[in-house]
Amino acid sequence: MKAVISVVGKDRTGILAFVSTYCAQRDINIEDVTQKVLQDIFTMIMIVDIPQGPDNFRRTADELEELGNEQMLKIHVMHEDIFNAMHTI
Repeated sequence: MKAVISVVGKDRTGILAFVSTYCAQRDINIEDVTQKVLQDIFTMIMIVDIPQGPDNFRRTADELEELGNEQMLKIHVMHEDIFNAMHTI
């Protein structure tokens, strides 16, 4: 299932590596990524494909939010259908 992962936090080395390593370890395919540093603030949006399975999406969202908090990052995972519905006029 497709999802959008957004990451925001104070810029430092290794944020992209941190999130992409998490994805690789869970067989989550990163299909597209964009990142930008705005002054000292790191921002990133990823389009990913999370493997189907019971509660895979919810587990991924919960784990990334918790791991992000530990890293002083705000990480949010949103199902692609919800993202598209929110941005359709």
